[in-house]
Amino acid sequence: MWDYPRPAICEPTDRRIQVLHRGVEIADSRNAWRTLETSHPPTYYIPQSDIAMDHLQPNPRRSLCEWKGQARYWDIVTGDTRLEAAAWSYPEPTTSFEGIRDCIAFYPDPLDECLVDGEVITPQPGQFYGGWISQYEAGPFKGGPGSRFW
Repeated sequence: MWDYPRPAICEPTDRRIQVLHRGVEIADSRNAWRTLETSHPPTYYIPQSDIAMDHLQPNPRRSLCEWKGQARYWDIVTGDTRLEAAAWSYPEPTTSFEGIRDCIAFYPDPLDECLVDGEVITPQPGQFYGGWISQYEAGPFKGGPGSRFW
């Protein structure tokens, strides 16, 4: 993670990215993009065409990323369960992040399973971060105890 760039970048990946919750396949893609930033595991952005969009509903929450632009959030709804602001997107990203336009990223922590190439990942520590830790990453990662001002 410490050789990942700063400022952050995005790049396409051919890894299979899956999101599952309550027996529902929310997303399955080999067309995802990943963002890379120093001290963070990757965040995967999945094209909406690879997402079961009937399980996502817009949330009024917004935030601003200095590199990607303004984010909008999505609730994930499966049966009678609603995970508020559990996914986000950048409908009008900055030029450097144009690849993630019309893609959605998922916080792995509240979901039953998020997978990279069939491996169940570990969520990045901390409630603010949405990184996915798999066999491809080595820490320490921002978000854990003592990392607040890295």
